[in-house]
Amino acid sequence: MARIPDDQIERLKTEVPLVRLVEAKGVELKRHGKDYHGRCPFHDDRTPSLVISPELNLWHCLGACQMGGSVLDWVMKAEGVSFRHAVELLRHDYLPLAAAFEAKPIKKATVPKLAAPLSTEADDQAALSQVIGFYHDTLQTDAEALAYLDSRGLNHPELIARFRLGYANRTLAYRLPQKNRKAGAELRGQLQRIGLLRESGHEHFNGSLVIPVINATGQITEVYGRKIRDDLRPGTPAHLYLPGAHAGVFNIEAFQASDEIILCEALIDALTFWVHGFRHVTAAYGVEGFTPDHFAAFKTHGIRRVLIAYDRDEAGDRAAVALADKLTREGIECYRVLFPKGMDANDYALKVQPASKSLGLALRKAEWLGNGQAPERQIDLEERIDEKA
Repeated sequence: MARIPDDQIERLKTEVPLVRLVEAKGVELKRHGKDYHGRCPFHDDRTPSLVISPELNLWHCLGACQMGGSVLDWVMKAEGVSFRHAVELLRHDYLPLAAAFEAKPIKKATVPKLAAPLSTEADDQAALSQVIGFYHDTLQTDAEALAYLDSRGLNHPELIARFRLGYANRTLAYRLPQKNRKAGAELRGQLQRIGLLRESGHEHFNGSLVIPVINATGQITEVYGRKIRDDLRPGTPAHLYLPGAHAGVFNIEAFQASDEIILCEALIDALTFWVHGFRHVTAAYGVEGFTPDHFAAFKTHGIRRVLIAYDRDEAGDRAAVALADKLTREGIECYRVLFPKGMDANDYALKVQPASKSLGLALRKAEWLGNGQAPERQIDLEERIDEKA
């Protein structure tokens, strides 16, 4: 699980006004010098024993419970939630309203609840799309996830928006109605059926960069998750998909625009080609993940040539030869993109700069995998993104 940065915690402690937060819980406060006093809601307080210090933004009960602390401690106690849940409540509901809180007191009797990212009336596809939208929004404000994209050379606004990249940081459940409520139980059951939540209630893609596979009509057919941290417990898979058989083809628009396709082993590699200007790219779901849907897309869209850009290792070489044999029998020309031994497209792009030129060179030098002499070809090099953008 991603660690909450210390600077974010400190910002919440200093910028969310505790006085307004306490008043929002229905506690009547009266000024006593520099402080405010009120009746502590955490015990039977007949004489005001709760002290709020606006200058320090801290609270303390001088009565029976003897509790106190920051705005985080208040929310944890008042709402009965965990530390991380309290952070999410403050970060998403109170911090944006801090200025408004200072302008006038809040008269609500309770702390506002986080808005759910999906509707209780949504069908499975709509619910899946809404959660992917939530993950997409989360990614764009999560420093650790954006740093991971930086490390892979993929932190590009157009790429993130085009493929609805997202990040699952275990906050989805905090945005749903409580599980002891009917709506909360039903939503969680639906998300378990889809595969976004596990039976334990934990998010399936927790700690992962999330990449949806979207078909030509906008429906999500598959979701891939890549853990962004390397310090995982032994046995924790770094690569995740929705339960069940793989469905759909990544970047199906490429098949409509070109009769030549770059086929990668992994979605990260496909994103690497795309962000450096090679838009006619798709990906299998791992080394053994070329599916009937891929084959059907090649045939339906009249693809004439496939540049197989699998990882340059024993498994990738073996899979590329087997796939080329299958596609060649269907009249599709096949070439093997040869990265240096042990590398994949993303490794190569990061280590051999500028990536647009090094990837282009690898494509031009791809080796013919058919029988006899290779036909003449011209690599379909699409307009590249300015690397300085």
